[in-house]
Amino acid sequence: MTGEFELIREITADLPTGPGVVLGVGDDAAALRFAGDAVVSTDLMVENVHFKRVWSSARDIGRKAVAINVSDIESMGATPTAVVVALAVPKDTDPRWIRELSDGVREECERAGVSLVGGDMSRSATVTVCVTALGDLGDRPPVTRSGARPGDVVAVTGRLGWAGAGLAALSRGFRSPKDVVAEAQCPTVPYGEGVVANDAGATAMMDVSDGLVQDLGHIARASGVAVELDSSRLEVAEPMERVGAATGKDPVGFVLGGGEDHALVATFPSAADVPAGWRVVGAVSEGEGVTVDGEVPEFTGWDHFA
Repeated sequence: MTGEFELIREITADLPTGPGVVLGVGDDAAALRFAGDAVVSTDLMVENVHFKRVWSSARDIGRKAVAINVSDIESMGATPTAVVVALAVPKDTDPRWIRELSDGVREECERAGVSLVGGDMSRSATVTVCVTALGDLGDRPPVTRSGARPGDVVAVTGRLGWAGAGLAALSRGFRSPKDVVAEAQCPTVPYGEGVVANDAGATAMMDVSDGLVQDLGHIARASGVAVELDSSRLEVAEPMERVGAATGKDPVGFVLGGGEDHALVATFPSAADVPAGWRVVGAVSEGEGVTVDGEVPEFTGWDHFA
């Protein structure tokens, strides 16, 4: 394997930087300038837990590592600005695989509008990627989980259920439908919509990483309210129906509990406040928990320790 420092120099050469980067890669730490309060989030991706190399290319894994972290910054209503990436791989990993992962990181950074400003590299038994993402609130307040109020509407933007359907297909040895498999390999994050929701007056917001019901449950608990979903308002795309037919699974379950979509779900004071490109799927009321069509759903979502 190529030496650690030689490889780091190679994959960080000529990195582009945004206007908020005072000092990028090359020193012990980066220096960033923010217009307002900063937000920060970290997510870990572990081989055979969050991805399998037999299912995803190194490029897919690099893209996904950035996407799922920047999604958290979007969910706070902030503008994503920068990421740092730590990578640990087995000693015998082909340097070409690491370079391909780096290409994926760069590609998704460009899509998300963030700068790669540092990171680390080490050795481990399995591939592990840890990304820390940063964002700038400017003059906006953060949108938290705890602001939903009775009378609010619930709205979503992005693709719900696609990644879950893709995972179900891959788990059965299928590589199609290609659209949902691609979402399982790397989700399509609705970049820029976090700020849009914040400016529209969103009262609470999260990214949908563990399933719509599970994540709305976090909002309901933090806000001290109940959330009522209307299944007739949920979009079940044709590829999900095909996976459901092939696997014997209810495709609505992909939407409600699939996870790893990294769409955004938010509450707004009224339907009139919901931005273009978002769709209303439910309402907030007094009480607790999440119901679908008045019933407690069987689709609960992802839990690492369940």
